Amino acid sequence: MSTVQDASNVSSLFGAGATKAAKNGAEETQDRFLSLLVAQMKNQDPLNPLDNAQVTSQLAQLSTVQGIENMNSSLQALAASMGANQMAQAANLIGRGVLVPGDSISPAQLEDVIGFELSRPADQVTVDIFDAGGGVVRSLELGPREDGINVLAWDGLTSSGAAAPEGAYHFKINAVQGGQQVSSTALHLGLVNSVSQGSQGVQLNLAGNESVSYSDIRQIF
Repeated sequence: MSTVQDASNVSSLFGAGATKAAKNGAEETQDRFLSLLVAQMKNQDPLNPLDNAQVTSQLAQLSTVQGIENMNSSLQALAASMGANQMAQAANLIGRGVLVPGDSISPAQLEDVIGFELSRPADQVTVDIFDAGGGVVRSLELGPREDGINVLAWDGLTSSGAAAPEGAYHFKINAVQGGQQVSSTALHLGLVNSVSQGSQGVQLNLAGNESVSYSDIRQIF
């Protein structure tokens, strides 16, 4: 038997087990409820019996409980399916670059990408690049920029025109429109080394021991 068939059989077994467990739970709840209702009717006061409205109300409660359990089971199955699909999609990103929130940058090639996301258009955008000590290395006047994601590359030069030494740098975005500040999110490029899945969903493990959520991706290179 092929590996694909084996995997399919295993998946079917797990799916059947989960469905059976959910079904058993719903049936158990229903049986308990009906047993209590029958016992209540058997032991009711003949002079003050249950009326139809009471019985109908209790049956409606049972229907509500069953509906909630069925909905929870459906949501769990949907979440599991989405998580598996997202994991498969994330695995295809291994070895590729992704633009994610962050302000780190380096003059080295592939680490020199500056990205930012503007909430609305800006008539003037400035990018300031800082060294590890907090000193300004270079200020880039970008002029007007549209809203959404913008990407550019730092040429690795300082304000004096000299090559910036290797090391860790970070940048800050300043965007204004009509004299009013425009909110922005700094983005940087990271190389995907591996992917993992945990309690917080699918995670991308990037070069430099950085980990981000799959939902944080703004652009793929």
